[in-house]
Amino acid sequence: MSQEPMTPEGLKKLKEELKRYKFVERLKNVKDIEVARAHGDLRENAEYHAAKDRQGHIAAQIQFLEDAIARAVVIDPQTLKSDKVVFGATITLLEVEIEETITYQIVGKHESNLKVGRISVDAPLSKVLIGKTVGDTVVFKSAKGVKEYEILEIKFL
Repeated sequence: MSQEPMTPEGLKKLKEELKRYKFVERLKNVKDIEVARAHGDLRENAEYHAAKDRQGHIAAQIQFLEDAIARAVVIDPQTLKSDKVVFGATITLLEVEIEETITYQIVGKHESNLKVGRISVDAPLSKVLIGKTVGDTVVFKSAKGVKEYEILEIKFL
């Protein structure tokens, strides 16, 4: 079983999601199955089949979340001190060509969310940034073309 880095916040969210699936979604699904059964012939009962499909999805999600939690290695960015980009770092970058800054935090794959500036440690951009220091320039090839970034700041929040 391979271990995966995760922030304390990421682990908390996975545990909350697991709790929701186990104690809200699964219980609601059991009631949905009971209601569908009451409608009669199960062979042609679309509600019953949909509820049973949902039951399988819920079981798979529970298993996925339990596995992710079991493999989590929690790393608190606030306890880290480094002059290099590492897991948990919040990095401010300058996109050289358009002179625009952007900030990302490198997090575990289950907690990444580009909309809020959290990129997975496994993301191609993270892989290019890890090990670099303030002032370094990196070239990143993305689907939108080649971009050059200068690292302006590294923080651990």
